[in-house]
Amino acid sequence: MAHRTASEPSVLAPAGAPGPAGTPAPAAVFDWLDETAELRARAGLTRTLRSRPAEDPVLDLAGNDYLGLTRHPAVTRAAADAALRWGGGSTGSRLVTGTTALHTELEDELAEFCGVEAALVFSSGYTANLAALTALTDPDTLIVSDAYNHASLIDGCRLARGDVHRAPHSDPDAVRAALAARTHRRALVVTDSVFSVDGNAARLPELSAAARSAGAALLVDDAHGLGVLGPGGSGALAAAGLAGEPDTVATVTLSKSLGSQGGAVLGPRRVIRHLTETARTFIFDTGLAPAAAGAALGALRLLRAEPQRADRAREVARTLAGRLTAAGLHASTPDAAVVSVRAPGPEAAVAWAADCRRAGLAVGCFRPPSVPDGISRLRLTARGDLTDGQIADAVRIIASLAPVGATR
Repeated sequence: MAHRTASEPSVLAPAGAPGPAGTPAPAAVFDWLDETAELRARAGLTRTLRSRPAEDPVLDLAGNDYLGLTRHPAVTRAAADAALRWGGGSTGSRLVTGTTALHTELEDELAEFCGVEAALVFSSGYTANLAALTALTDPDTLIVSDAYNHASLIDGCRLARGDVHRAPHSDPDAVRAALAARTHRRALVVTDSVFSVDGNAARLPELSAAARSAGAALLVDDAHGLGVLGPGGSGALAAAGLAGEPDTVATVTLSKSLGSQGGAVLGPRRVIRHLTETARTFIFDTGLAPAAAGAALGALRLLRAEPQRADRAREVARTLAGRLTAAGLHASTPDAAVVSVRAPGPEAAVAWAADCRRAGLAVGCFRPPSVPDGISRLRLTARGDLTDGQIADAVRIIASLAPVGATR
């Protein structure tokens, strides 16, 4: 890394604003934030918050409500009942007062549904990933992580004490080679089950075989697989025949298919016990709010009663991708419920998404650094509750507003 010499000006001390003894004046210490904001603006990477009303007339293909359960009466009633019974918050960390009978019910039913021995619920999928990576590694661990993994896995790798090898995307042979060359006592292979940018699925059977042949464990972030893949939506591990395997751990979020908030780690009982006793994002974090736990449990029970919801989400994704491709756009081939459409660049993607919203359609907009390959995209959520008419409207709007360079 290049070092600034004493003769170079400090970004914290803009001209005309020095404090005592050359230190920056109080009003100037954050001037560098304005400078970096300007650089992001020039690169078309400005991000802003947009509040949405409770009753939004815009058709939503931007969120992660894959099964359309967030507003389902059974889910909202379960959330309300939980809040009325247990209160607005969990009152403390899970090991103190933050574990209610509702949390235990959710963990038991989630483990049973996904075909694993045990589950541990966290306040978010992000904290679940940080917990799994930091608690299941030590300085003598090699972590082999897919290059396209989600930011939460990347951050978990950074916080872990092991050595991290960034493997080429979706390349089991490269994973196998990295494991064969290791000098570490332990190894952990880390991957998304479904990658959030293009919606392609990891090659889990091959990754499992590569890990097992080297005596390594496999950690799968199934955020985009739960509720969409596997029998009745039971997840990517079940789809790959890996559910319940003794060397395999999954993390999930409750904020996508289950329409709530929170996350969980799923796997062998001894792994869950270890996380309970050692994972910092479990021990020192306030437990998931009862309303969120209740909503997730209500959604899980609804999915178990109506397993066809998972099939419908995949059907909608295939239909969206096929029609967008037929319209001449660069649409991904989805393995789950994520469909992406390539844009010519970040500015074009932002403008395209804004035009779609003005036309009554909300779509996601992925730009660097959120996309590992540097290609900007619109990202669509193929919700299982979309009607055929809504699918047709979405395709018409996206195709009619496509910028120059978006078509083949």
